[in-house]
Amino acid sequence: MLELVFSALITIVPDYLYRRYKQGKRWGHEITLFNIWYELRWGLTACAILAVTLITVIFYFHPSTRNVSAAFRTVTILSDRGGRVAEVYVANNAHVNAGDAIFRLDTTRQEAAAETAQRRIEEIEASLGLAATEIAVADAQVKAAEVELAQATSDLQRRLEIAERNDAAVSQQELERLQTAVSGAEIKSTAAVAALDGAKLRQTTVLPAQLESARAVLREAENEIAKSTVFAEVDGTVTQFLLKPGDIVNPILRPAGILVPDVTGLGRFVAAFGQISASVLKPGMLVEITCASKPLNIIPMVVDEVQDAIAAGQFRPGDTLLDQQDRVRPGTVTVFLAPIFPKQLEGIPPGSACVGVAYTSRAKELDAGEITGLSAFVARIVDGMGIANAIVLRAQAILLPVKTLVFL
Repeated sequence: MLELVFSALITIVPDYLYRRYKQGKRWGHEITLFNIWYELRWGLTACAILAVTLITVIFYFHPSTRNVSAAFRTVTILSDRGGRVAEVYVANNAHVNAGDAIFRLDTTRQEAAAETAQRRIEEIEASLGLAATEIAVADAQVKAAEVELAQATSDLQRRLEIAERNDAAVSQQELERLQTAVSGAEIKSTAAVAALDGAKLRQTTVLPAQLESARAVLREAENEIAKSTVFAEVDGTVTQFLLKPGDIVNPILRPAGILVPDVTGLGRFVAAFGQISASVLKPGMLVEITCASKPLNIIPMVVDEVQDAIAAGQFRPGDTLLDQQDRVRPGTVTVFLAPIFPKQLEGIPPGSACVGVAYTSRAKELDAGEITGLSAFVARIVDGMGIANAIVLRAQAILLPVKTLVFL
């Protein structure tokens, strides 16, 4: 409307004044509703061309959007495992601090596993105490076998010496018996040494390994018990939290609720502009927004970041071949806005819907002399045209309460 009024002032009005005072044609006589097109054809044509040109230039270099929101982050309240709720420590919409317990799952099975592991540890520790006795017994058996072997060897050697002096004094049967006794003593000594080595190996390797394994099982059970209690990771407000003891919670299919952190979004707004404005939107651009949650206020922002990808183009591998015509919406350019005066954001709850206008400015290039001559003149005119969208935005801020409260 503003562009049309401005275009009419410099096209239709001069044309009418020329017809009226230069040609002497009067409204209602020579100029009527039936011949107004013929009489003012030059002004009407120029007005239409100029209005379309102004609207195109203004909305291209000073893009506007109705999709601005105070984006915020939420944390899903999940347990590391599924189970039945045993205790609930907070209520819905309650404020929690980092480290506060939210709810606890039933741990009967985990506690039984921990008790079993603890008893196993005590059993192995008792076995370690007995291992020293077993080693002492095996050591005594080794010494007894060595004494028996020495005795048998001595008897055999003595009989062999007697046999060498007088074969008739010692029978061959007695010598075989003594040799068999020596072999048996050697076998007993070897077995006693092996038993001693096994007892030492059991004390130094087997039982400690079994003890560590039992302790690992105990730690696993205690960890499961510890994970059964869900704590708040950040300060925030618990919402959509309606758990009761006995409910089933699953980390994949059935989360417990949502935690809205106190510090979320870092005061940044997210705006969606049309793709035609992608070449105009740059970091550092001035943006003005007005929000429904804080009417009659214009909040100056600055473009902090422009997302270099359009969400509508993303795809996820699947079993269906992608057809480009299935994408109904062309997608928008996502822009992140930061406040120039953060205190002005007070009173705007996260998620508020806002509208905004971005303004192209070449002031730095003009001051630096990078744009000169006719280009500088055109640049100043284009930058100045942003006032039209600024007026429209302020009109929207004024009319928003009326439209919302009266006409909706």
